[in-house]
Amino acid sequence: MNILYLSCHSILEYDELKLFEELGYDYFSIGAYINPQTPHDPKRPALNGKYHEHLASVAMVHNQDNLHEEQIEWADVIIIMHVPQWIEKNWEKMKHKRVIWRSIGQSIADVEMRLKPYRDQGLEIVRYSPMEENIPGYIGQDATIRFYKDPTEFSDWVGGNGTVMTVGQSVKQRGAFCNYDTFHAATEGLPRKLFGPNNSDCEESAGELSYDGLKKELRDNRVFFYTGTHPASYTLGFIEAMMTGIPIVSIGAALGNSRLFQGQRTFEVPGLIQNGHNGYVSDNIKELHEMCKNLIENPSLARQISENGRRTAIDIFGYKTIREQWREYLEKK
Repeated sequence: MNILYLSCHSILEYDELKLFEELGYDYFSIGAYINPQTPHDPKRPALNGKYHEHLASVAMVHNQDNLHEEQIEWADVIIIMHVPQWIEKNWEKMKHKRVIWRSIGQSIADVEMRLKPYRDQGLEIVRYSPMEENIPGYIGQDATIRFYKDPTEFSDWVGGNGTVMTVGQSVKQRGAFCNYDTFHAATEGLPRKLFGPNNSDCEESAGELSYDGLKKELRDNRVFFYTGTHPASYTLGFIEAMMTGIPIVSIGAALGNSRLFQGQRTFEVPGLIQNGHNGYVSDNIKELHEMCKNLIENPSLARQISENGRRTAIDIFGYKTIREQWREYLEKK
């Protein structure tokens, strides 16, 4: 099977191409991994997929906004990550192919409305969360296939340094989208670190991490404070933390459901975490502070939460589960 993949998010691109590669599919990605062996974005490693030199040369002129006939005809399946204009601009050229719109947690009512004419003409939709049915104007789905992480790669939590960590980029600049003020207030007086690019304006900033550095910090720190990112149901960072086993303290539904997009209640994390069993959830700043403090002061509690959280992550987001869902979906027609 040949997959033409249009990407707007290099980390998710890496994960999904890696999975397709291991399923034995050939792919050509217009994104960071045009050449899988030398990706444009260093956030994730190289892949082993075939470099399609001719298709890559075509992509120098014909990008996601203007696909070329050769790119389209090479493909058995075209997967488009989120961006509706890539469907709008290419539909007439590619509608005879199997076209899949892959949600990444950024859909809002306007996106659903823009996609509806193509949905009516056969556009397939693969959602990343069942909570997306709560988007105003929701246009349905053909499958829900979550993001994934490999439990053999994200594992071995120790939590020895007793610090609360979180990860995000440009969190103060992005304001309400990232709930930085909540993290800042809820962790006041506790040892804390904020990792990610463009956060030098935050007093908690601990710099940007390499891929290996990220995995090390997830293993070493005691608590992962999850701020959410509007309007996402969950993020890759949430999965990486839970899969590693670092205990998660998360904002709840009131803070997690976007105040920027009225009527959209898609934040899923409160439904994935059972308080005191596999993590903690609250919308109260004082409660969030006490949850973090208790995990720092009680290593045995932290270990229990860690084990239960990791078990949940493997059940819901584990690589083997998601790999089989993609295989079954792609090969059903």
